[in-house]
Amino acid sequence: MTIESTHIDGLLVITPQIFTDERGYFFESYSEKKIPTPQNVRWVQDNESMSSRGVLRGLHYQSGKMAQSKLVRVILGEVYDIAVDLRHDSCTYGKWFGIILNDSNKKQVYIPRGFAHGFLALSDKAIFSYKCDNHYSKHHDAGIRYDDPTLAIQWPLPASEILLSQKDQNLPYFDDLRSP
Repeated sequence: MTIESTHIDGLLVITPQIFTDERGYFFESYSEKKIPTPQNVRWVQDNESMSSRGVLRGLHYQSGKMAQSKLVRVILGEVYDIAVDLRHDSCTYGKWFGIILNDSNKKQVYIPRGFAHGFLALSDKAIFSYKCDNHYSKHHDAGIRYDDPTLAIQWPLPASEILLSQKDQNLPYFDDLRSP
């Protein structure tokens, strides 16, 4: 397993060692001993979603005491995964990191608390899985528009091919988060 730091402090890309033979493959998708998460992280919930090509989920986060760290990966298909630093005291506040995750590279991303997260399905079908260190709270659920001009995220599909939920269409802009 290799672990790479990104240009955003605390955000990690994890590439497992994959063992293949004529029967298929095997790899550790998670090992508490090998993935250097902060000591206060204890995974309490696993989530899985299935999306069709063009479905964009995000950019979501949980606020306050219900903030979540996540360990994300793709089981089937391919997505463009995005994490946005919302930590006000961070030198990378408002910066984003994007990566292709798919069922071939088996890469994962560790996203600390204080980030918005989203992904865009690039394959006909994508199954996305993630661990969370805090339970979902509707009261603390929040997000930012995927097409926010301040963030200027470079999505690999044109807006005309992106499918959003009604909720995600109505998310606020990044600058509105900084307003008192």
